[in-house]
Amino acid sequence: MSTKPQIAAFPKGWIKDLVAPDKLSIYEWIDMAGAMEIPGLEMYNNFHDFKDPANWPKIRKYVESAGMTIPMMCCSPDFTIPDPELRKQQVDHEIHSIRMSAELGAKLCRVLSGQRRKDITREEGMGYVVDSIEKCLVEAEKVGVTLVIENHYKDDFWTEPEFAQMMDVFVDLVSRIDSPSFGVNFDPSNAIAAGEDPLELLEKVKHRVLTMHASDRYLASGTIEDLRKAEGGSAGYVSFFKHGVIGKGLNDYDAIFKTLKDVGFDSWISIEDGVDGMEQMHESADFLREKIKKYWPNYQPR
Repeated sequence: MSTKPQIAAFPKGWIKDLVAPDKLSIYEWIDMAGAMEIPGLEMYNNFHDFKDPANWPKIRKYVESAGMTIPMMCCSPDFTIPDPELRKQQVDHEIHSIRMSAELGAKLCRVLSGQRRKDITREEGMGYVVDSIEKCLVEAEKVGVTLVIENHYKDDFWTEPEFAQMMDVFVDLVSRIDSPSFGVNFDPSNAIAAGEDPLELLEKVKHRVLTMHASDRYLASGTIEDLRKAEGGSAGYVSFFKHGVIGKGLNDYDAIFKTLKDVGFDSWISIEDGVDGMEQMHESADFLREKIKKYWPNYQPR
């Protein structure tokens, strides 16, 4: 096992095409990503080609034949639904995704808290989320998968921001789940989206960070306060809050990597950009390779 971080790629710019039945196949995405010469591909559980479990071993074999692995499955469970039956459906779907992760060879599976619904209190929401994740952990531990919760902004298919978007809620939530099969997927850009300091958040959860989404964001216009006003009630991301090439946005990757190095981080860093094409992802991969070499001098890229 590597004792240095490894780079994976997540098809942020192609999610909707990969979810649709007739747009982009997972095999086409694997071929596209293979040219980046990285060791890992992070997947999303609702890609169309994953709907049939008979495809799982075929997809795993295709990835591995290209010299890569699937380190993590990205899932977006909505655990804050007040109705217990509907919430159970979310838990069941996440458990299905955990089993899928194991079949694909992924040792990590992302969870979220859910949407920030106006009809529930913070403590009610916290109870729903903790109970749901603990139910999922039973299956995760059984199949050898670790759950990682992301300090998230908003899923592409949600109308409301993340329940645990803000730092105090997120840190509280993480502290309530004590399991060796549970940790944090740190995303610095999502802290910026919350109007908070990603380095402050990282300092609070650094010993629980098991994976990272590397991205960089910028505001094409307006302010964070404008973002706050516009983000509720419509699906996906606000149009003026843009993904950009890693290293050219608002994040301080030197400070981030120094902190991660100091706590012995040695896991996966997944590129989450490319909304403007593969060239952007290649540039981000080159940036990450150089930064990893700087803080982990013996790092050997694929």
